[in-house]
Amino acid sequence: MQMELDSVLKQNFNLAAFRPGQKEIIWSIIHNKDVLAVLPTGGGKSLCFQFPAVFKKELVIVVSPLIALMKDQVRSLQNNGIPAGAIYSGQTEDEKRKIFSDIQKGGPYVLYLSPERVQKEGFQQWIRSKNIALFAIDEAHCVSQWGHDFRAEYGQLNILKRLRPDVPTLALTASATPTVLNDIARQINLKNPEKRVHGFYRPNLYFQVEMCDSEEQKDRLLVQGIQQHPEGRIIVYCGTRKKTEEVHQELSNIFSGVGYYHAGLTPTKRTEVQEKYMKGDLRILVATNAFGMGIDQADVRLVIHYHMPATIDALYQEMGRAGRDGNDSTCMMLYAAKDKGLQSYFIQSSDAPQEIKSARWRNLDALVNYSESSECRHGEILTYYQDAQRIQSCGHCDNCDPLSSRKINLPKATVLSRLSEKLVKPTKLSGKKLSNADTVLLDETQDVRFRALKAWRKQKASELDVPAFIIFSDRTLRELAIQNPGNFEDLKNVHGIGTEKLERYGADVMLVLTES
Repeated sequence: MQMELDSVLKQNFNLAAFRPGQKEIIWSIIHNKDVLAVLPTGGGKSLCFQFPAVFKKELVIVVSPLIALMKDQVRSLQNNGIPAGAIYSGQTEDEKRKIFSDIQKGGPYVLYLSPERVQKEGFQQWIRSKNIALFAIDEAHCVSQWGHDFRAEYGQLNILKRLRPDVPTLALTASATPTVLNDIARQINLKNPEKRVHGFYRPNLYFQVEMCDSEEQKDRLLVQGIQQHPEGRIIVYCGTRKKTEEVHQELSNIFSGVGYYHAGLTPTKRTEVQEKYMKGDLRILVATNAFGMGIDQADVRLVIHYHMPATIDALYQEMGRAGRDGNDSTCMMLYAAKDKGLQSYFIQSSDAPQEIKSARWRNLDALVNYSESSECRHGEILTYYQDAQRIQSCGHCDNCDPLSSRKINLPKATVLSRLSEKLVKPTKLSGKKLSNADTVLLDETQDVRFRALKAWRKQKASELDVPAFIIFSDRTLRELAIQNPGNFEDLKNVHGIGTEKLERYGADVMLVLTES
């Protein structure tokens, strides 16, 4: 059967080989198993539900949130000679009748629907009588309130399993933590689903996080980044609509082909901006996170986060829009302490239940720790998502290769002036909480303690199979190295050590400090 899969791939999809994870996902589906699959942006998610329709010569129903994405995929399938259609608002009755007539003929067909359409009684009666190879739920993280883009209409999709428990279900997303995956399985009633997590390692992407003291510094790094990338498209993500428009105005004074996009624009204007960007009339797009889902431009050379987003999921998904053609691209996040304040405001002003808010606080803390980490950025991402592949050092992030020509740096004079500001004498703290630990140079003894703590953290992270930043941030380790607490009471006062972490790691930390 393996040879048969390869043959169908070549003949029907004109592809020479499966991407990582695709064949395993498809193999499980054609053996009637439910699957939870995580394939990052550009990882080939759509093939995983299109292929079974052709292979089993039956109907596949795909739940998708975006009409534009449905239309693109239908067009692509039809160009390959594969019957496909989408039901959405605004169609004529004749167009809908044609789709149902084609399905009635039997054989392979990929039908795209919105989550709202699934709830209609007429549709529910219809699917009871059909030969269906698969239900596929795209953007499945929308099912979970722990995810970064929860949508209430997705929460009703468990009706598919109630109506047709005999049909396998594939839940697909570009980024989801193990917690989110478990919640997706529970919400849509998957039966012992196989979890397939692949493709988070993007070797053509250079990951970079720049700590910024001011908006002015962000602006200079932003301009420098654009100047270093004269070819290809660029996306700049901002945290608010107001800042999106401000940054657009500033960049328009320097560069040509700059546009902006956010949810406050009229639908007509958003469509116009999106089309201009896709055609290449706009090279630089400044946007909120409202832009991106379903956008597939191969030549995005640079993605810059002007503000830190809310979660690692959001960061990774937005960075993943770079370099889909496999060519070198850079992803830079400009991080300032007040960015955390912006995300904190969003959490505090949310109407979500306290349980959800607590999860969002944890997600935000994880992203802050990732941003401040000195470990391999790609390696930490792979562990965070529990990818099948793991690496220790990628060689193409700011922590593994800080001298790379791909790194975006301020002009040398600026770098030197900033360095001179940071060359302050080590501060004696006498057990006080340190607010600027990341800017204080360690003396020789403190540096030995810091290195010993980092080695312990790395070993513990490997043992627990979690990213190092989940255990303690670099800032916490630096404060431990500087303060050198002598008992558990002093340990509790160090930044980032709450009751839970004190119980879990306190004894280990005290031992490392004693021995170093």
